[in-house]
Amino acid sequence: MNLNATPTATERLAALRATALNLRRHMVTQARGKGQGYLGQGLGIADFLASLYFHEFQAEDLDFTRRDRKRFFLSTGHNSIALWAVFAELGIVTKESLLTYGADGSPLEMSTMEGRVPGVEMTGGSLGHGLGIAAGAAMGYRLDGYRSTIHVEISDGELQEGSTWEGASIGAAFKLDNLVCWIDCNGIQADGPIVVPIEPVAGRFAAFGWDTLEIDGNDLGQLLAAFEWTHAKAGKPKAVVLRTRPGCGIKRVEQRDRAHFVRIDADEWDEVVRELEVENA
Repeated sequence: MNLNATPTATERLAALRATALNLRRHMVTQARGKGQGYLGQGLGIADFLASLYFHEFQAEDLDFTRRDRKRFFLSTGHNSIALWAVFAELGIVTKESLLTYGADGSPLEMSTMEGRVPGVEMTGGSLGHGLGIAAGAAMGYRLDGYRSTIHVEISDGELQEGSTWEGASIGAAFKLDNLVCWIDCNGIQADGPIVVPIEPVAGRFAAFGWDTLEIDGNDLGQLLAAFEWTHAKAGKPKAVVLRTRPGCGIKRVEQRDRAHFVRIDADEWDEVVRELEVENA
């Protein structure tokens, strides 16, 4: 074996699948420790975060002292369960600390709080803030002469907030082509399906002056191709619509009617763990 050989595309995908599975294991650890949490959405966004942190980001982007690094803003703060899983896999937080998810005094909040864990760029959870903050950061990078990209994840629920569209207007008006918005379209909000019409998501961003792409957000091959697409586009901000499935990777979670905040009975957890391993073998 040539240890210096560049991994093939097949090998890269296999490695990312293994990483995404580890992220899902870490999320189950967190939710099992509490018996509940934002597990459904975390499982749905696992493939995107695996692609971002373990493919797109390089070592220098994980050096949080670097002012010019690529940055990621998690607007959907309750997706923290997935971010803590990433940070555990990277060694930013310990795997043992995952058991404190959501506990009083733990920095691993159920919704992200800036300043408590390195690498958390914003306090998330209040809908509609992320895109405007990221647009401001992208403008700041341009003024400082930094060439790195600002990535932001927002939820489809945030498309019901006017401030999100103000951020979209700013991005287009200033042609912030160093800004990429990843829209997690999983079709759910706090108490059921999305109610206020938001479709066509890609079409709306295009109408605001963005380059747009729509993909299966749980397909790693499509995700890697989407990152290449963002590299190739210039002159406009970029929006990638991620069609994700809440609970992806564990059927009994994916099939729950109320997948926003999942409660799992104590006697179900062994079966949840078993299904995760069987479905992703």
